[in-house]
Amino acid sequence: MNRQVFRKRIDQLWKNLTMSIDQINRSDLDIISRVEKILMETDEAITSLKALLRQYKFQDWSDEIQFFKITKPQFVALYIYYSKVLSIEASKPYANEATLKSYFENERSGLLYFYNEQREFISYYRRKATFLDKKYFVRFKFDFKLKLSPELYSYDQEFCTSHDHLVAQIIANDLLDEYLVHRIDLKDSIEKPISAVGKLEWTAPKVALIELLFALHQTKCFDGGQADLAEVFRWAENSMNINLGNYHKTLSEIRLRKSDQTKFLSLLQKNLSQFLDDLDI
Repeated sequence: MNRQVFRKRIDQLWKNLTMSIDQINRSDLDIISRVEKILMETDEAITSLKALLRQYKFQDWSDEIQFFKITKPQFVALYIYYSKVLSIEASKPYANEATLKSYFENERSGLLYFYNEQREFISYYRRKATFLDKKYFVRFKFDFKLKLSPELYSYDQEFCTSHDHLVAQIIANDLLDEYLVHRIDLKDSIEKPISAVGKLEWTAPKVALIELLFALHQTKCFDGGQADLAEVFRWAENSMNINLGNYHKTLSEIRLRKSDQTKFLSLLQKNLSQFLDDLDI
């Protein structure tokens, strides 16, 4: 299997998983039942990811690093996140509002232990540093002078590096922190089916949306930069029930602007800056 086929199959696996999760969250099942189904789907996806890796030989270090630093942690993070949500919701007391808030606040405080314990690596990861990537994200390169997970001895060395699981934990805990903030405010968060949220209508000019989508795609904002341009535009059209027509032609028209080619992006920056300045008044 070559690199292109390998990545294409992973992209499809990720797309199928996220679609399944979305469908489950749209269902009328209670939170615990939904999360249990999501965990089964995610476990199957990770098993499939592992099977794909057995059929592929990394072409170089950068190829392997990308898989263990970016690709695999996305899948594992979902499993960790939903496992924690299940534990929190299944153990939630039947109590008044004040007690529930205290319960969720205590759960959120528990995240601080992980952030403090792993602050050195978290700083490395969040700064997008790369100088230790060959030690962190290449298999069979464990440096025992580095701080390693105590469970490392039981890892599948064909499918794990010394730190890819920590990346997954960082992603999962960031998701969990956001979830707990909503629960502390006693908002439904994950408990609210996506289908209950009405679709938004894009009312600005279509050319503005096209300009925005091109900018987001060039900044690699979707699927870790793996989503192709057509996929991004199909997603936008389906999400907002809008037909963007020949967006390549529209891009050519944007290029021909005599002044301020990206005027919509400039307007966004201006309005946000004004909003932030107004907050200080």
